[in-house]
Amino acid sequence: MISKEDERLLALLKNNARTSVSDLARALNLSRSTVQTRIARLEETGVIKGYGVEYGEAYISNLVSAHVSIKVKQKFTTKTNIELKKMHMISELYAISGEYDLIAVVQAQTTEQLSHLLDDIGNLDGVERTTSSVILETKFKR
Repeated sequence: MISKEDERLLALLKNNARTSVSDLARALNLSRSTVQTRIARLEETGVIKGYGVEYGEAYISNLVSAHVSIKVKQKFTTKTNIELKKMHMISELYAISGEYDLIAVVQAQTTEQLSHLLDDIGNLDGVERTTSSVILETKFKR
């Protein structure tokens, strides 16, 4: 279980993972060494998995994004998941209940690139069928 201070630290890091330890310490009213120790503990315990790049609106607004529902033959599930993870244009993959087994969130730079990606997904061993929905506009994201 993490403390309230850890939750505040995580919120600051989620907002900007590049915030300096000094700035974090000031915002939390803690010493630098305390903040460094907390971050190290959160990393060691797996609360913080890593740090990444969040794309800016100028880049994202030029991407074509889609949700792809994927039906997979049961005996191919593991192999299909491994192959889908190799496709860098798939940003997220969820196992779901219902008619389909997976939903992939994909992002391409052009509709042509998206079309090729959809073909690649549909041609994987074990994929029975796919259904795609192109995202026209994001109303909000949390």
